[in-house]
Amino acid sequence: MAEKKRASTSDDVSGVAANQLKSFVERIERLEEEKRALAEDIKEVYSEAKGRGFDIKILRKVIALRKKDEQELDEEQAVLDVYMRALGMRGAVGGRTAAE
Repeated sequence: MAEKKRASTSDDVSGVAANQLKSFVERIERLEEEKRALAEDIKEVYSEAKGRGFDIKILRKVIALRKKDEQELDEEQAVLDVYMRALGMRGAVGGRTAAE
């Protein structure tokens, strides 16, 4: 009797709802395609910025910094400043030197 019930439910394969699984897979595939398209668009914008004379390495750094909250950025800058001073390099914050 259980075999008959199981066989009649074509959506259920080994306890997994096949239609739901297929839906998830298709959604993920669509999102992956959108992600590839967005990555290509971003690459084109960087290329355009480079063509207009902007330094792409610095532009990427600016974008990464803008993603951080103010407290996280302040902490990172402070640690960077300490490390640079310890190495006798110009300070990261305010352009100070180790001698100051």
